[in-house]
Amino acid sequence: MLNSYFTVKPEGSDEIVIQKSRFIGYVRRVETEEEAQEFIKEIKKKHHDATHNCSAYMIGETDNIQKANDDGEPSGTAGVPILEVLKKRQLKDTAVVVTRYFGGIKLGAGGLIRAYSSTTSQAIDTTGMVNRKLMKKMTVKADYPLLGKLENQLRNSEYILENIDYLERVEFHVFVENEKEQAFTEWMVDLTSDQAEIDSAGTAYLEIDV
Repeated sequence: MLNSYFTVKPEGSDEIVIQKSRFIGYVRRVETEEEAQEFIKEIKKKHHDATHNCSAYMIGETDNIQKANDDGEPSGTAGVPILEVLKKRQLKDTAVVVTRYFGGIKLGAGGLIRAYSSTTSQAIDTTGMVNRKLMKKMTVKADYPLLGKLENQLRNSEYILENIDYLERVEFHVFVENEKEQAFTEWMVDLTSDQAEIDSAGTAYLEIDV
């Protein structure tokens, strides 16, 4: 598993008009090639009357799955420019479809490349990007008299308080960077005078807006 990588938020879209042609960019996070292809089919069905539905996707920890489709536009003027934006932004597990409704004015190869690149960039900006960081999840169980102190300290620390469960004892669920697990444990022991139960709850990805 990667320690961190960039991807998009679940999905989004945006559109621009260039020389009377409508370019609508759709973005979705996908984890398999099957999900990417299903997404492309979905957009093609939605815009079955469009002139083109061009697409690209990049999937896998090492970007081992990369595909681009011009869908009838001149070779290399649509799918590849979309894919190049994904590469430039270092986005993983991301699929993009750009739908075009031709407005009657030809853009030429350079104009098409710029149009598909710009639409992709704008749609990604609108959707939003995240940095997924692999973190340790720690659980701290303490008695209720320590609730206020621990919550205040955690919220003002470098650690990320995910949520609090109010059970027989109060339980704090915290994201901790991998190499800081020992430091976090020692800090909790000190804060609670060794009156807390501190456990590792495995690892999980934390999404941080970019």
